[in-house]
Amino acid sequence: MTTTLLEARDLRVEFTSRGRRARAVDGVNLAVGEGEIVALVGESGCGKTTLARTLLGLERPTEGTVLYGGRPLTYTTKALKAYRREAQLVLQDPTGSLNPRHTVYEAVAEGPRIHGLPDESQVVAEALARAGLRPPERFFLRYPHELSGGQRQRVVIAGALALNPRLLVADEPVASLDASVRGEILALLLKLRADLGLSALVVTHDLGLAWNIADRVAVMYLGRIVESGPVEEVLKEPKHPYTQALLSVLPESPERVVLTGEPPDPTRIPGGCRFHARCQVLASGAAASAGVDGRCRSEALRVLPAVPEAQAACHFANRPVPDEVALG
Repeated sequence: MTTTLLEARDLRVEFTSRGRRARAVDGVNLAVGEGEIVALVGESGCGKTTLARTLLGLERPTEGTVLYGGRPLTYTTKALKAYRREAQLVLQDPTGSLNPRHTVYEAVAEGPRIHGLPDESQVVAEALARAGLRPPERFFLRYPHELSGGQRQRVVIAGALALNPRLLVADEPVASLDASVRGEILALLLKLRADLGLSALVVTHDLGLAWNIADRVAVMYLGRIVESGPVEEVLKEPKHPYTQALLSVLPESPERVVLTGEPPDPTRIPGGCRFHARCQVLASGAAASAGVDGRCRSEALRVLPAVPEAQAACHFANRPVPDEVALG
């Protein structure tokens, strides 16, 4: 069994919005193992970026605990500085992440300087080489505008690698890149895992990306994980209607599921299953035929634990199977 490196336990993060409390993260258990890539998937506004920032110590949880290496995160300046040598963030937009007035060398050297690492030029060169920018010295004096989008993203990744971290948290790492470059960056992340034993939490709205890179996937809706498990099981046989809808937009999907409405306001999370107002299974009458439609509308679902096995928080998916069906 994989040793857990990063873990969220019963995590909750709330913000004040228009005088009301918005539950951006509303009870999440999630684990990332040593050398494992986990994809955190969901629509915009579901809380996945807030969860990622909280796991990095950039936000403090309202309730619950973030553990790294089995120990709760400490929020002193000294402790967070040490933690951020171990866990690095890779942002979505490399153009916005890089200072246009800084050379590539300055961008990658920033982290080592903050942490007082010796042999700065060697550290920068090795990080650029690991990120696929070779020979690294050729890029030292270039500015971001002189690079392609893929090269800029590699510089951002090199900046993270310069601190020799054990974990990368990548927030939509290829969303702003051309399709022809996305595969190269995904291949780079897989190579870094193979060569360095890096773990990664990849935040994305794209289940196709999760299929290509992740070992496990966690699907998030309205602040909570609604389905999780090994990527092959969850994406080949999704149990939750929300996961099924997300998968239906892929080109190879035989049938498109169009969800009605927008995700609910996180200051007014509905009772029962939080997805029920948009659920295609409930709308089609299938939930009523199974006798669970009342539960969908009124009975809250349990918070999923952080386990490796496939699981879904759904009354319909978890309904009792009749004996004759089970035997047949």
